[in-house]
Amino acid sequence: MHPRTPHIETKLPAVGTTIFTVMSALAVEHNAVNLGQGFPDFNCDPALVQAVTDAMQQGLNQYPPMPGIPALREAVATKIKALHAREYSANTEITITAGATQGIITAILAVVRPGDEVIVLEPCYDSYVPNIELAGGTVVRVPLTPHTFRPDFDKIAAAITPKTRAILINSPHNPSATIWSREDMLQLQELLAPTEVLLISDEVYEHMVFDGRQHESAARYPGLAARAFIVSSFGKTFHVTGWKVGTVVAPAPLMAEFRKVHQFNVFTVNTPVQHGLAKYLADPTPYLELPAFYQRKRDLFREGLKQTKFKLLPSEGSYFQCVDISEVSELSESDFCQWLTKEIGVAAIPLSAFYGNGFDQRVVRFCFAKKDETLQAALARLAKL
Repeated sequence: MHPRTPHIETKLPAVGTTIFTVMSALAVEHNAVNLGQGFPDFNCDPALVQAVTDAMQQGLNQYPPMPGIPALREAVATKIKALHAREYSANTEITITAGATQGIITAILAVVRPGDEVIVLEPCYDSYVPNIELAGGTVVRVPLTPHTFRPDFDKIAAAITPKTRAILINSPHNPSATIWSREDMLQLQELLAPTEVLLISDEVYEHMVFDGRQHESAARYPGLAARAFIVSSFGKTFHVTGWKVGTVVAPAPLMAEFRKVHQFNVFTVNTPVQHGLAKYLADPTPYLELPAFYQRKRDLFREGLKQTKFKLLPSEGSYFQCVDISEVSELSESDFCQWLTKEIGVAAIPLSAFYGNGFDQRVVRFCFAKKDETLQAALARLAKL
């Protein structure tokens, strides 16, 4: 007999190597400045590292409670009440997750059944669609308005059917760096009010909103909060994306279903990091100062880009900057990003990668969550354009 690996039918036939992996590998190969993948190249606050180190040294290294340590859940509840005037029970309505990505798939697996439809607004983060497909749901793609990336509520309304289980929204938005306004949230609240549609609100860039504007969390709107899983990320907020720790809040009946899945797909999350974060959150200054921190980097980057032929799109939130390449090149977005990496030495991401049909509107995305010297090095190369 010969050893044989049984054949399996893939659950995700459309999934291959992500554009982030491709562009990062190309950046390494050509010694390019990587402004493609969205993570900082600078360190977090040493006080946060020390808080986690202290927890380890104090022996806090065994399993924590399944939904997260009480101190961290209480800290999250306090933060949301202070920022959005919404009270969540730390005991029954807040769960600590292994990053926002796990939070999103857990919410989807908890509520989506085969045959259910889930609306996603494109362009969208690349985990949404595979998550829905793994749950047996049907993805219903609704495009945001090209170039402005505003929600089209007529199209959203037309997409809602008796089979619609949930809608996924993301603000501040990856990849476009737009944010939803109060008017947008009120319109969504009104649209969903007569339905049984659940909301999954991806708010991982919640503390990166610029020019004095406010993050309009779903928690601020009673009609949305009552039907929403709200997903946040400590990794994004505190420059520690590799720690993979996030949080999900939801009304108790929804959270009870969420925890049933969470218990069996991850069970619980890194103990000393949770204790470190709980201690660090006692002072709100780091996240309250984050808008100014990233706005300075945004402005530095935008000033440099003004010396090129790129047309700058608004960057209202997140740590991304999108540009229109129409005056720079006739290449497609994807081909342009490869050319830019190889010939100019700067890596970017094509927005077409965030659409199921590869829609190309001549826009690419840069990440400015980088040291000033990294941004200056990239701008010096882009000045050749």
